[in-house]
Amino acid sequence: MSPVLRPPVMLTEVVMRDGLQIEPTILSTDVKVALLDRISDLGFSRIEATSFVSVRAVPALADAEEVFARIRRRPGTTYVALAMTPRGAGRAIKAGVDEIAVVVSASEAHNNANAGRSIDDSFAGFAAVADMSRAANTALSGAISMTFGCPLEGDIPAARVFGLIERFLATGIQDISLADTTGMAYPTQVAALCDEVLRRYPEARFGLHLHDTRGLGLANALAGLQSGIVRFDACIGGLGGCPFAPGASGNVCTEDLVHMLELMGHETGIDLDALLETRRAVEQAVGHPLEGHVGVAGPRLRPFACTTDDAAPQIVGS
Repeated sequence: MSPVLRPPVMLTEVVMRDGLQIEPTILSTDVKVALLDRISDLGFSRIEATSFVSVRAVPALADAEEVFARIRRRPGTTYVALAMTPRGAGRAIKAGVDEIAVVVSASEAHNNANAGRSIDDSFAGFAAVADMSRAANTALSGAISMTFGCPLEGDIPAARVFGLIERFLATGIQDISLADTTGMAYPTQVAALCDEVLRRYPEARFGLHLHDTRGLGLANALAGLQSGIVRFDACIGGLGGCPFAPGASGNVCTEDLVHMLELMGHETGIDLDALLETRRAVEQAVGHPLEGHVGVAGPRLRPFACTTDDAAPQIVGS
């Protein structure tokens, strides 16, 4: 039985930025470029390629300019880079990025730890970044980290999230991602907030950036999807996390999310078989096993990925 066709979903692959920024092994530029070129062939609408932030803070991404100079860009794919300051934005624009992403935390304590400045100071910088991006005809998006809870401050009031959305909109930023930076979200919370922001701010384009830290990543994605969110970040092999957020490891796994969405009838444009092959290349590059389920068990109604014809497991019982 074929699934009912449902609205297409736009996925942003973040393994090359969020996935690598806390990896203990720093990949060579050659390996990064090769992986990015493979990821480009998978069909993603957006790819977060790197970040133009302090090299001292994130040494794993110190080669941002060279990466952008060498990658093969796929027509129709938007190549995104994180930049937290006007200086970083200037580097990104000079490198020729398609889109700059800026991030503010819903937690003052986390914003100070992550960005080294207050929320107000972050927005002062974003205003300058917005002017620069407009002048360069470079797209600009924003993200609100710690939307669903913070290990430093606890629960985040919804009113604070609304206020940050309004500040982004006032800056001219309409593409806004709500980020569960440390995996604290739960499905009814996600649904309630997504319902409300979609009702309050119809002019905005919202997405979700979810972590699977406590095993709720796919459930939270489904809750957002049922509320009307059709833009999600995901990370091959569930890599990633924030260097300044304890316990932030584990982005929602791209393979698992694509598998679920396609089964439900949501077109993603992603070649799942090629994605699973790319997962193996990422695993080899970082040198340790990745997270996720479909990469181990294989897609539904196929033999387990780890079995062979002559060594298939015997399935007994119900």
